[in-house]
Amino acid sequence: MEDWNHTELIIPIIIPHLSFKLGKMNLYDVAIIGAGVVGNYIAGELARQGLSVCVLEKNAEPGYKTSCTGIVSSECLSLLNVTEDIIQQESRSAKIFSPSGNYIRVEKNVTQAYVLDRPALDRVLASRAISAGAEYYFSTPVTNIIINKRKVQIEAGKHTHHFYIDARATVIACGSIPALIKRLGLGSYTDSAYGAQAEVSCDNINEVEIYSGKQLAPGFFAWLVPIKHKRAKTGLLCSNNPKFYLDNLLETLERQGKIRRAGYKISYGKIPLKPLSRTYKERLVVVGDAAGQVKPTTGGGIYFGILSAQVAAKTLLEALQQDDLSAKNLSRYQKGWQKILRRELDIDYWAHKFYSKLNDAQMNHIFDIIERHGVHESILTSPDITFDWHSKVILDVIRHRSLQKALEKLNLDTMVTKTHR
Repeated sequence: MEDWNHTELIIPIIIPHLSFKLGKMNLYDVAIIGAGVVGNYIAGELARQGLSVCVLEKNAEPGYKTSCTGIVSSECLSLLNVTEDIIQQESRSAKIFSPSGNYIRVEKNVTQAYVLDRPALDRVLASRAISAGAEYYFSTPVTNIIINKRKVQIEAGKHTHHFYIDARATVIACGSIPALIKRLGLGSYTDSAYGAQAEVSCDNINEVEIYSGKQLAPGFFAWLVPIKHKRAKTGLLCSNNPKFYLDNLLETLERQGKIRRAGYKISYGKIPLKPLSRTYKERLVVVGDAAGQVKPTTGGGIYFGILSAQVAAKTLLEALQQDDLSAKNLSRYQKGWQKILRRELDIDYWAHKFYSKLNDAQMNHIFDIIERHGVHESILTSPDITFDWHSKVILDVIRHRSLQKALEKLNLDTMVTKTHR
């Protein structure tokens, strides 16, 4: 791995001018909106190919605000190519709790997931992009994007310090932004969830814990993820009122003696659960959470965002070399990422919708069947099971003979068919 030490990063901040003509470039090849993992990754990929790239970020620095837990697989970690100081914890096991409080423990003999320091990851990727030649504009929210046949003009800044950046193409990689997406004619997010998370103190938690139930996280799940120095990340996904449910989760875990809430900080985020119907147009592509390239089962977007970013970078590089940034030519980006992710996203979304329809009694019964018949153990022995690709596990669980009988008994087999349809 490259020798990157996030504790010694110095990020040069380019101060935007009132008129962009005073800046370094009159016309960038690519302007990227958002300095998160995906935006920084694309910036680095394109800058290393010799393209002139700028990144516009509304916050004062990369990693300034994130509600992401930062759990990634070994496969994703290898793509990010970061050093061990970014890793806050390794995990090869987890306890999964039913609404009644019973749990099953799943474990593999090798590490399945790594918990990363997300703000530090953002800073590392931004630093790499800057070293490759990308220019960064921080504290610079984008207010409008105007596309014509010759260029993209981006209006940015705040208060009286508005200015314009011109680029041959632009990438939207700044998370869920419904108003801008709709204004650009790219459709809308048809289903979303809220993520809420706090970092807390904990003493006796040494593996990931997952909680289900309508009282804690209706339609979704909650988590407690231990990291270094007796700290943990705890949070949940929900369809509404994230503060209420997070407060309830924190009170519950504190009452159980699992956490202490002194000095904790809460972060919130909105997560699309379905991809946009269109993630490109003339001179523009949408990538990552902004495109809805997120696992509907977990809300995780790092790995799928990176895979999509690779397709976006390759498509843009070729289109810029051809000087053909038409919608037709950039449609190759959507075809590319859909070839990799579409089936996975469809099955994951179906599984989420099925799970969200279950009441606590049904979940408890299914949980008991899984534990009694060792469904989880037989699935874990499959060589196909991975942290990132859930569709195979989902289908194996649904097809398991003992679980099919349980679904029939609960009259859920019809719901499975309807939801899958």
